[in-house]
Amino acid sequence: MALGLWRKGWVQAALLALTILIALTLLWWRGPDWNDVGNAFRFVIWSWIVLAFVLNVGSTLFRVLSWSLTISQALPPQHQPRLIQVFSSFGVGLLANAIVPGRLGELARVATLRRHLPNAPPGTTATLVGTVFAHRLFDLVPATMLVVWVLLTAEVPHWAVTALLIVVAVGFTLFTVAWMSARRHQRSVAHDLQAVGTIRHLLGMARQGLSVLKAPVPLAGAILLQCLGWLLQLMAVWVTMQAFGIDAPLPAAGLVLVLMNVATIIPLWPGNVGLVQAAVALPLRNYGVPYATGFAFGLALQAIEIACGVALGLLALAREGISVAMLRRMQDDEEQSSENAVEEVGELVADLEHEATREGAPLSR
Repeated sequence: MALGLWRKGWVQAALLALTILIALTLLWWRGPDWNDVGNAFRFVIWSWIVLAFVLNVGSTLFRVLSWSLTISQALPPQHQPRLIQVFSSFGVGLLANAIVPGRLGELARVATLRRHLPNAPPGTTATLVGTVFAHRLFDLVPATMLVVWVLLTAEVPHWAVTALLIVVAVGFTLFTVAWMSARRHQRSVAHDLQAVGTIRHLLGMARQGLSVLKAPVPLAGAILLQCLGWLLQLMAVWVTMQAFGIDAPLPAAGLVLVLMNVATIIPLWPGNVGLVQAAVALPLRNYGVPYATGFAFGLALQAIEIACGVALGLLALAREGISVAMLRRMQDDEEQSSENAVEEVGELVADLEHEATREGAPLSR
């Protein structure tokens, strides 16, 4: 009953409007002096902003290479996708995450890649879903390293220390459980993928993705590429600091990157705009940065990240011959579906093929 009510469009729209209203009220009540925020943008060095955008693109490329390496170990040699197809699929997922809520981004990138593998054997979709979840788990390694480094070197506010320790503990536990479960082979992946939205479902996908990376060299390579992606993202934060004239050491950039990710773990409203900026600006006050300047800096960071995802996503959509409207229709279908991830991806593949046929675009190679 409650689930059916939640799936109604007007209920979701009303809740979204309410959360946005609450966010705007908090920004007005506890927000910065908006004149000072505007003045902070007047002195921005835009060449640094361009460099930050390029670094974000480079970070995305390393993440794509990591996912590609994971896939190369999961699929038979005769059914390996090309790197450009992996990159294009990843871009579709980035755009889906940027414009629609929920888990559509991960499913969309699997569906986009799956349509490039029409002759792959049964079970390929489940394998790709598993590699996506494993790829996300690999983020826990550089994220944990970053948190430890920040706690040892940065001026972390007392309120943030507890949150960071909790994130590290949860991340370590999740990765350990998924890694240990990947060593087991008694239960089939098909059985694990039956419980959508449950921990068993997530661990089933993790097991499928991690089990193909038993070889230490590919596993280390995938994690190293993720670490390089995080390193470039850290440099993008520091470069953006230079654009705003913020004279703070590199550990301060690490603190900002960590708190930005913590602030977006639970999506309370679109982009958690306002919350992210507060999470960035408050700790920077320990470095002598005015709150309004830190808030403007947070706005720029989030805008750069979104611009990177949207730009790469639009290029990917153009290459795949599908439209933004198609992503929104896919979101509507995903919300109404009660099927497991593998079946949902199959439906998304059919939708993408229909869209490409309607637009007259051949399957990109």
